[in-house]
Amino acid sequence: MRAVVQRVSEARVEVDGEIAGQIREGLLVYLSIGKADNPDDAKFMAEKLAGLRIFEDDNGKMNLGLPDIDGQILLISNFTLHGDCRKGRRPGFDAAAEPQKAENLYEKTIELLEQAGLKVARGRFGCRMQVASTNNGPVTFLLDSTRLF
Repeated sequence: MRAVVQRVSEARVEVDGEIAGQIREGLLVYLSIGKADNPDDAKFMAEKLAGLRIFEDDNGKMNLGLPDIDGQILLISNFTLHGDCRKGRRPGFDAAAEPQKAENLYEKTIELLEQAGLKVARGRFGCRMQVASTNNGPVTFLLDSTRLF
């Protein structure tokens, strides 16, 4: 699994002109599932997201996590994170999981985050979405369950 994680003051996702998910302070996470991913990858990603300490404490240091600030997560499926742009002009998506597998692992990740006590809003899997956010920092991190980066 790959994720782009942004610390946000607020974020929302719309589908067909209607708000599908919305959060206040927390994390906007774009999540992509690869062909080789399995439930262990979902567990890794959920634990990493739940434990990230990227919110500032009173001394301005990134020392607080979502539970410390009563933060939320907006989780958006985004298979393009597995896009390969190294050759040619059009990306290839051979590394992305097929939709049914990807949706199952996306839902598993949400379930694990909620079991950790986090409030999770979401987009709609497989739909065209419009995402709006206010990046707080800006602070953005890349995560990969294979620890590629």
